[in-house]
Amino acid sequence: MASAPEILDELKRLRARVPQLTGALAAGVDGLVLAHDTPGVEPEVVAALTAAALGVAVRMADTTGQGDFRELLVRGRYGYVSTYSAGENAVLTLLAQDRVNVGRLHLEGRRAGARIGELVDAREAKARAAAAAAPVKTPPKAPAKAPVRTPAKPTTVRTRSARGPATTNARTTTES
Repeated sequence: MASAPEILDELKRLRARVPQLTGALAAGVDGLVLAHDTPGVEPEVVAALTAAALGVAVRMADTTGQGDFRELLVRGRYGYVSTYSAGENAVLTLLAQDRVNVGRLHLEGRRAGARIGELVDAREAKARAAAAAAPVKTPPKAPAKAPVRTPAKPTTVRTRSARGPATTNARTTTES
């Protein structure tokens, strides 16, 4: 994922543009915190709840034919929690006071989500390129062992002859 300082800088710039924000958090779609500026709130809990809400929102959008997830808004008695798509692998969750201009919240949240998505995607692309360019280390091969041969069982073939039954062995022939 993108380095936390780059994402944290974006979160702080967002909070400066929208003074009614009380917190901002970027997380992976799996619920792991990438960066946060959430005083008084446990970021790991918010990230985990964001991942759960995201799962429901994605399913709701898909089931109703509304397309890919873009954003989710929850209004509580004391304010808003809004979650925005941030590329393929991340989301941005914002906490805002009840007096926030919701249109401004959406405008800035969408922009910041797009920027964070770019940071995360660029970092992942760089990591994939580094992994592809790195030489693959293979463990040393063990010395080859000589095949073990086991003696074969003698094959017995019974034939009839004029003088009586005869037993033929692969190694010897006897007549009785």
